[in-house]
Amino acid sequence: MGEPKVTRDPAELGFDAGRLSRIDTHFARYVDDGRLPGWLALVSRHGEIAHLATYGWRDVASGVPVESDTLFRIYSMSKPVTSVAAMILYEEGALELTNPVSRFVPSFADMRVYQNGMASNPITRPATEQVRIWHLLTHTSGLTYGFHRVHVVDQMYRRAGFDRGLPPDLDLAEVVDRFAELPLLFDPGAQWNYSVASDVLGRVVEVASGQPLDRFVRERILDPLRMADTGFHIDASQGDRMATLYRADTDGHAVDAGMGEAVFHRPKAPSGGGGLISSAGDYHRFTQMLLRGGELDGARVLSPRTLDYMTRNHLPGGADMQQFGRPVYAEVPFDGVGFGLGFAVLQDAARHKVIGTEGEFSWGGAASTVFWVDPAEELTVIFLTQLFPSNTHPIRTQLRQLVYQALVD
Repeated sequence: MGEPKVTRDPAELGFDAGRLSRIDTHFARYVDDGRLPGWLALVSRHGEIAHLATYGWRDVASGVPVESDTLFRIYSMSKPVTSVAAMILYEEGALELTNPVSRFVPSFADMRVYQNGMASNPITRPATEQVRIWHLLTHTSGLTYGFHRVHVVDQMYRRAGFDRGLPPDLDLAEVVDRFAELPLLFDPGAQWNYSVASDVLGRVVEVASGQPLDRFVRERILDPLRMADTGFHIDASQGDRMATLYRADTDGHAVDAGMGEAVFHRPKAPSGGGGLISSAGDYHRFTQMLLRGGELDGARVLSPRTLDYMTRNHLPGGADMQQFGRPVYAEVPFDGVGFGLGFAVLQDAARHKVIGTEGEFSWGGAASTVFWVDPAEELTVIFLTQLFPSNTHPIRTQLRQLVYQALVD
């Protein structure tokens, strides 16, 4: 959608401009001392952009700066997009939240649960419940990620080739069938555990719609919202806008992760859990659609009631992720934060110990990106950078502090 720009004086939107500049001053230090390569921050209220700042480099070696149209790997910020795709099909009656996943992916019919033993010879038992669509959307399926490295089943994922990303030689149907061969951590619905569930959900979208995931997402979400910079790969013509991916070394400094060429190739298995590339302007349009109840500039993607339903806590008994979840790959505890259908949902800011508004919903990506939508304040925030992993620095908590202290109306 082109380069975003500030569209209204911050004071007219309830911000103190001087206080907003604290965002820039604070995160500039991250670049100056080598903790981040570069970043972009966008703060919007009432549908207007109040603050847009960039600092540092999209590629450190060549000295090219982050600009407002820079492209970033958004990793798990893909999950809300895939969740919206599934709920589009829900609204059409193509699936129900209570449907067993095996209705769309037969290999999920007889899932087993890990009991004990080594990764090479685990002892398992039949699951007491089918994995259902709502389990995928809420990360209560019993699936996991290889990179968690806290459980024997995580190790089994790595042994099967699922550490970070999906194997390039498999299509999505084959990937999901491989997941089905691995045991669950727990019975579906029993706990919360961050996982490959959104990749499985992407396969459900394919089967329920009769289209490849990337095509469905393009036709039903990206094109209607005019998100032309977003996709599961980029054209060579966009290459000079792409930010380099960095990883943190043992001292917490950013070093090149060597992932340059993968973005130019259409993946055989598009990852609904982490495969999208996007820009600040595009993802801002996605957050505005969410803020406006599923519609933007005349394009309605979801109904307001569906979106309201997605952004309430769906964990059983109103539990938060800290109570109901396994140890998660994240930089902050999830006290006071529940989970809806594709989004974390703030329930109790005091319990969370980070300033915010109850009802705001959010998620982030593995390269330290984050967004949130605060319906009560009509506020959306996006922070984009390219440092892996996301728990290296407390960016997300500090960003919330800096944004909310600037609201003065």
